[in-house]
Amino acid sequence: MSDTLIRNATIINEGHSYKGDILIRGEIIGSIGRPGTISSEGVSEEIDAEGLFLIPGVIDVHVHFREPGLTQKGDIASESRAAVAGGVTSFMDMPNTIPQTVTLKALNEKFTLGSEKSFINYSFYIGATNNNLDEILKADPSAVSGIKLFLGSSTGNMLVNETLSLSELFKRAHLPVCAHCEDDAEIKKNSIVYREKYGENVPFEMHPLIRSREACFMSSSSAVKMAREYNTRLHITHLSTADEMKLFSNEEPAGEKRITGEACVHHLWFDDSFYEKSGAFIKWNPAIKTRFDRESLTDAVNKDLLDVISTDHAPHSLKEKTGTYFNVPSGAPMVQHSLVTMFEMWHRRLFTPEKIIEKMCHNPAVIFNIEGRGFIREGYKADLVLVDPDKTWTVSRENILYKCGWSPLVGTTFNTAVIRTFVNGTTVYNNGVFNEDYRGQRLKFDR
Repeated sequence: MSDTLIRNATIINEGHSYKGDILIRGEIIGSIGRPGTISSEGVSEEIDAEGLFLIPGVIDVHVHFREPGLTQKGDIASESRAAVAGGVTSFMDMPNTIPQTVTLKALNEKFTLGSEKSFINYSFYIGATNNNLDEILKADPSAVSGIKLFLGSSTGNMLVNETLSLSELFKRAHLPVCAHCEDDAEIKKNSIVYREKYGENVPFEMHPLIRSREACFMSSSSAVKMAREYNTRLHITHLSTADEMKLFSNEEPAGEKRITGEACVHHLWFDDSFYEKSGAFIKWNPAIKTRFDRESLTDAVNKDLLDVISTDHAPHSLKEKTGTYFNVPSGAPMVQHSLVTMFEMWHRRLFTPEKIIEKMCHNPAVIFNIEGRGFIREGYKADLVLVDPDKTWTVSRENILYKCGWSPLVGTTFNTAVIRTFVNGTTVYNNGVFNEDYRGQRLKFDR
């Protein structure tokens, strides 16, 4: 493998931004130094990164790449290709595929697909059901992302709702339990009310009233209570309300917390004022809620109550997204645009670059115990991204890379662009050009 020297970059890493050079030696970061201090002898390529940010690759701990069984929406190859163009170098994929990833056999088959198709590094969750705890306990903690637990019905119908099953899972889990928290009974009650009022033509702006803030808090608080009772390692995904922030603490570093929380890019970017324009295209579970909720989530990220920013990337076909409320599935694609969306919020002075890197790169590695990634450190894997912080471009159907061919961000102008992405030291994306032959590596966990 060749060596690459990146010179004069603004390195953003571990809470600091500074000018420096980095030598990529094979798959790893070989040296980090002040500008001009690393020799170029034997280097096959030298990159002048003056004016560019150099950051660790984004680790997205929450995606739905739809393979196997739902590949008309997206697949591991198409969505990881879109991801690497967005500066994402590792992903952790959810189990609500067809078949559902609720057995070791299905899990191992997905790992094979990842090795054959993924442009970036990969891992997969095993899903919980009401009766598969014995199968879950066979999973190797060093090789599997975690356990995905649906405490509310969502795409794929993997709801776990039996009290004994839940208590046994929280008591015996040997992997992080990653929970989708919405109270199913509350949602069903609300659905009846709005169906009676509107029939099938419920306005999409009613979505946050059907999948309500009460439904979120009831479920999240119950999960936190169980985790505290059994000392379970709990990670609550895609939090969406101000109320839920009282469940989390910033008294410990992220790596020492037993209960962690995740914000998704869309809950930080959109609020309910967007339903009138975007309708079904911003229908997610949990629902996008009010401006107050969005601002509370932003504040919680900055105050370290929330630990991770991910996407919940979940593509559906355009045809699926054009029906009536109860027939339109929830979810939208985001991995190509997550990093630039966060940097746009930096341009708007909502986050610092250092905070963005902490939540999208460092903390995913820290709280999931990912080996050798997530930081710019000598000896770590060279998952790196060069970002132009002053390049203006607009999302259009022509530059979208998702298999589904659409984005809720079409027409949005960004002032930051991903220029080049290295995965394990190899350039996989460079100014619109892909290394079509490269395949990522399976993530390893220090557990």
